[in-house]
Amino acid sequence: MGAGAVVTGVEHVEYLADAHGGSGARSVFLGGIITPTRRLALRWLRRQAHRLADALDPDPRTTHLPTRALLPAAPGAEHAPSQLRFWAADLAYAEEAADRLATGYPYCFTAREGPAWYRLTARPLFTTGRPSHFAWSSV
Repeated sequence: MGAGAVVTGVEHVEYLADAHGGSGARSVFLGGIITPTRRLALRWLRRQAHRLADALDPDPRTTHLPTRALLPAAPGAEHAPSQLRFWAADLAYAEEAADRLATGYPYCFTAREGPAWYRLTARPLFTTGRPSHFAWSSV
């Protein structure tokens, strides 16, 4: 679907944003949200980027860490927390993501550190109508 493309039958668009982490063949769902606008989905992803970065790389002045819990990274090594913080603060990335979502395509950012990876994704959810209620059934 290119810029200016029209999706026939679509009456409503919401956005799914989610965060995953993993290493090798494993993947872990770290959180997700459905929002009414792409800007809200991207705002949620930026908050998740900061949350993950702070969890992976806490402030060294934090007093509740065990001795030697934080060690300096090797110069030039991949550092996922720095990548996540940089992505969250960069306005060019934000505009690129918003433009991609506006044309109907998903957006994905992946930060890596050694075999570990952290992925932030947003994608449009197209529906032909907004349901007025949910039908729940027990199987």
